[in-house]
Amino acid sequence: MQPDDRVALCVERGLDMVVGMLAILKSGAAYVPLDPAYPAERLAFMIEDSTPVAVLAEAATLARLPALAVPLLTVSG
Repeated sequence: MQPDDRVALCVERGLDMVVGMLAILKSGAAYVPLDPAYPAERLAFMIEDSTPVAVLAEAATLARLPALAVPLLTVSG
């Protein structure tokens, strides 16, 4: 990851979200918050528009995400 890259973060609110945000910021990247409650079309648009280098998501939210052309990292949640 390079400074100023974007990483999408699709997790429920809680400790995993805070840890993910801090890890992304510590790497020098910016995070793009994706609320798992958004409709699938909205999530797909946000991912396409922000062009993240990776997506960080909980296992429970994977079904809400569209097919991805970027690396997908899962966290237990």
